[in-house]
Amino acid sequence: MTFQAPTLEPPNKVYSSAMEALKDVPEGSTINIDGFAGPGGMAHYLMVGLRDVGVKGLQLISNTAGVARVSAFGAPNVIDHSILVENNQVAKATASYPVSPSASRPSVFEEAFNRRETELEVVPQGTLAEKLRCGGAGVAAFYTPTGAGTLLADGKEARNIGGKEYILETGLRADFCIIRGHKADTLGNVVYKGTSRNFNPVMATTARITVVEVDEIVEPGQLGPEEIITPGLYIDRIVLRPPDFSAYL
Repeated sequence: MTFQAPTLEPPNKVYSSAMEALKDVPEGSTINIDGFAGPGGMAHYLMVGLRDVGVKGLQLISNTAGVARVSAFGAPNVIDHSILVENNQVAKATASYPVSPSASRPSVFEEAFNRRETELEVVPQGTLAEKLRCGGAGVAAFYTPTGAGTLLADGKEARNIGGKEYILETGLRADFCIIRGHKADTLGNVVYKGTSRNFNPVMATTARITVVEVDEIVEPGQLGPEEIITPGLYIDRIVLRPPDFSAYL
């Protein structure tokens, strides 16, 4: 008697466009969106796709809520989270740096917040990274001294450990995540380049569906194992960024 293992076909993760990959994002979704501060390393093409899908009530998790446009003094307007705020799609942002570096040039999110059109939860940057890491690792909560004794501690459990005050922070999970990568194979293994390797790898682990935008898609085996930062286990959809796509408005 011989045994033959069944042939398993890998799922097709490659989508034809940003809109095709994001058309099923439901209203009120929590969504991770990448970006550190400047225009580099962001999923500009996917952001445009999400804007064009038009889904409302988004709960945004990001390091910023869109400051790349106002931080690049003298440069053309860049695509960032602001295009979603302008389209009245963001109900709330959880972010570390949601404001412009210049009081005279407020971001689109700041203006919407001041008009009470959206909500904001400020999270210290290191705490945000750890909340995301815990969400991806299945850790429900952790204690941190960051923010203890400040407004950020309001409503949170506090505990004295070793003579120092700590507050309890919970891990973050998202419904969707959109990130930028450099290359991906068709199985979803991702290589990053430059500033795309900031929050992107950890964000990819926390979402039910993670969509990556890349400059090049290759076949399995064409990426060096030591190059791969995010394994395909965490990537559900892949979109090729069009070569003629501009990150500027």
